[in-house]
Amino acid sequence: MTGSRAGPAPPRVADRLYSQDPERETHPVTSGRIPLAALATVLAMGAPLAGSAAAGEPLAFWGGRLRLGGEVSGTYGSDDLGFFNYTDYETSMLRLFRVDLAAEVRLASAAALVGEIRSDNVSSLRVYALYLRVRPWAKRAFDLQAGLIPPVFGAYPRRRYALDNPLPSVPLAYQYLLALRDDAVPANADQLVAQRGRGWQVRYPVGSTTPAPGFPLANGQKWDAGVEAQLGLAPLSLAVAVTQGTLCYPLVRDDNGGKQVSARVAWTHAPDLTVGLSGAVGQFLSREVTSVLPPSAGGNFRQRALGADVEFARGYWIVRGEAVWSRWNLPALEAPLLDVPLDALGLYAEARYKIRPGLHAAGRVEHLGLSDVGTTLGSQPWEAAVTRYEVGGGYALHRQVLLKASVQHNRRPDGGRVRKNTLLAAQVLLWF
Repeated sequence: MTGSRAGPAPPRVADRLYSQDPERETHPVTSGRIPLAALATVLAMGAPLAGSAAAGEPLAFWGGRLRLGGEVSGTYGSDDLGFFNYTDYETSMLRLFRVDLAAEVRLASAAALVGEIRSDNVSSLRVYALYLRVRPWAKRAFDLQAGLIPPVFGAYPRRRYALDNPLPSVPLAYQYLLALRDDAVPANADQLVAQRGRGWQVRYPVGSTTPAPGFPLANGQKWDAGVEAQLGLAPLSLAVAVTQGTLCYPLVRDDNGGKQVSARVAWTHAPDLTVGLSGAVGQFLSREVTSVLPPSAGGNFRQRALGADVEFARGYWIVRGEAVWSRWNLPALEAPLLDVPLDALGLYAEARYKIRPGLHAAGRVEHLGLSDVGTTLGSQPWEAAVTRYEVGGGYALHRQVLLKASVQHNRRPDGGRVRKNTLLAAQVLLWF
């Protein structure tokens, strides 16, 4: 945050560990949970070393074969009674204490093992990332990754860390919970529309009948398991992945016998402009639902998605915009039938302006719009549309300590117990 230029900050430790330039950037991995006591041990070991490392440089051991990085963030905001900022971990992004610890182990000159563990609100640690990266040719921009891998779809997931986000919140397209689940579906259109604005606790009669959170248009809080290939840097790059889950519901273990294919192509006009196009298609309903469906329901229950993103940085400005469109197919079981696809379109535009070294102002405008379905009361949106405005800023107390604050206003006129609210939030970030 120092310096006179407002272009993107230099890559931080964890960004370098993942080595995702320019393609930088599950259901919880329960088998990968680690006792919380381990977190205190790691922090205690790392704390005395962090001060001796140059700011922005990884903590290196064994001649650089092991590199460590991390980020600690604490966000506290107004009580979100409308659940506008909740995630499928049943946690508000505006009331979140998060610890990320990342590591890279170089196994050979062309291979490395990369991983990250994460704790939210002082809970047990979960494995966020764990993959093998192989770069067969030292002089060619090509690598293969396998395991719990970085997403290739869209722009926002490549930021990954709170430092890269100018505001405390997460864009609606990557966080807001819709009234859709992978393990439960409505029998008809009326049951679907009745759940509008209740994505934080959805209940349907087909499949699992236990109330549970829905999922977002694209999940920005989890990584998927699979394989990925990346080719090229600038001006043109391509990333392709085959994964177990889908954009809305990443998985570690396959739950339906299907796979998702996703890709992103990016054009970079260094250093000012980057434009990206993304696509994905995959089966999203689990066997818990499909096993109880009649043969007449069919079996083409996929999520299809397209995305477009742009980033422009010049002088004291960084301007970003993104559009994410998704379509789901649900079984048509009873009248009024769900015989049309469910579409959603998430849009956001944001800007950050550096007022002076260490101080920035930022704002974001976004909207989530939904298609209509036929109900007994006529044509209605299948989910409640949401509009959000947020303004705020940040101040760097130190090269590795950043404070942020914002005011956020949400509107959801067609569903939910709370149709609108205004929320305040503050965030503290520390990283090494």
